[in-house]
Amino acid sequence: MRVGSRASDPAYFSGYGAGIKATRFGAMQIESFHASDGVRLAYHHVRPDEHADLGVPVFLLHGFASASETSWIGPGFVRELEASGREVFALDARGHGSSGKPHDSAFYGETTMSRDVVELWDSLELHEVDLVGHSMGAVVALITASSDRRIHRLVLSGVGRYQLDYDGGPLPHFDAVGFSAALSIDDPSKISDAGLRDFRDEIDASANDRQALAAHLRAFHTDPFAFERIEAPTLVIAGEDDTLSPRPDLLAKAIPNGTSLVIPGDHAGAKTTTAFMNAVVTFLDDGS
Repeated sequence: MRVGSRASDPAYFSGYGAGIKATRFGAMQIESFHASDGVRLAYHHVRPDEHADLGVPVFLLHGFASASETSWIGPGFVRELEASGREVFALDARGHGSSGKPHDSAFYGETTMSRDVVELWDSLELHEVDLVGHSMGAVVALITASSDRRIHRLVLSGVGRYQLDYDGGPLPHFDAVGFSAALSIDDPSKISDAGLRDFRDEIDASANDRQALAAHLRAFHTDPFAFERIEAPTLVIAGEDDTLSPRPDLLAKAIPNGTSLVIPGDHAGAKTTTAFMNAVVTFLDDGS
């Protein structure tokens, strides 16, 4: 995909150097493309065997302040999908991982991230995909699944009844404005709220670009989802100790062909468990 426009933001192309084409480690490649607004996006691609009958490819979307490497590859989920004979694509969302990290909120929001997904599918000429999203990635997946009919099977991880509260206004369960302000301030000692200060400390200790994350939070998606327009069979899966994703069964009931599953673990840990990997692989294989 060709660059549609360029930005003056100094962090615009950070993360993936212009001269990098692809890096191979084992069967995995890291590749990149330009979104229509010019932001460079990185994605991981694994193809088990060029002669194998691969079936429907699987497309993975990670959560906020994470990346494909830490969310899907490191814990072994990509390896499990590869072992089941699947071709896998894992996109680093804008502002995350090896993708570009502009500091202007005009380049962010889950609707924009959904557009990135669709543009990559178009670029790769994918006509059918199984889509798996966690947390922020699940929100992106919900938006995508309500309008793109190429989704064969849909897995929503780390989400639940709170997604039913999206009405275009502030969300009762997540203070995006407060979290964005905590990331934007130069001196974290001036953050009075203990929870926000802990959040800032965690981000500062990570490899993330905090100004890019703050820009995304300023564009955080709060509009209602068109659940009734989702046609793909859908699994909503969450950990029993995930306080950010209570009652996944209620979200599943809002989706025409939805089902839910609760497994051991919390918001970050549940998707790294054998229970998660087995459940998702089985669900995807049931549609093959």
